[in-house]
Amino acid sequence: MDNIRIAMAKGRLAKQAVKLFRAADINIPEDMLSSRKLIFSLPEENLEIVLVKPADVPIYVEYGTADLGIVGKDTLLEENRDLYEVLDLQFGKCRFALAGLPGKKESLLQRKVATKYPDFTRRYFRSKGEPVEIIKLNGSIELAPLTGLADTILDIVQTGRTLKENGLVVYENIRQLSARLVVNKVSMKTSQVEITKIIDALENEVEGG
Repeated sequence: MDNIRIAMAKGRLAKQAVKLFRAADINIPEDMLSSRKLIFSLPEENLEIVLVKPADVPIYVEYGTADLGIVGKDTLLEENRDLYEVLDLQFGKCRFALAGLPGKKESLLQRKVATKYPDFTRRYFRSKGEPVEIIKLNGSIELAPLTGLADTILDIVQTGRTLKENGLVVYENIRQLSARLVVNKVSMKTSQVEITKIIDALENEVEGG
């Protein structure tokens, strides 16, 4: 039997994912994330773990290079890939929010919105029938309204501390986000027993065992 390959988003989500797998009695080594390796074979669990950039997880899963993936809902909404989202893992919680300078909320119809999530932002404002100019940034989004580059930002917010320290306020909370388990559609048919076993083990742990 081929190993089930899981694509994990590097960083904080991978750390929490390893904790969850171990709690669910799926023996992923704790020291995996301190290595520089990107692929880990776990023959005793019939698993292979691949560490990739968050934005790449849905791509690996959609194309079947990985059978399963663990990634934030923010990335799934931005990438909008053809895969099954099977489980809310209940960690990595944050939210999509619109934010900007105090007292300037929605005063401009043709506003400029800076974001790391241009596709989601475009769909969101289109659904509201509001015309906006979207500016894609890769770095600190909070700088955009402070420097006059944009009127508003759409970004993920966890505690709101970064916004507050930069003199910005939340205009609107758009939706809650968290880490999700996703599955390749073909793999769900060809390796259903093995994949369902993993889903059930994680789901039992997420729901409190």
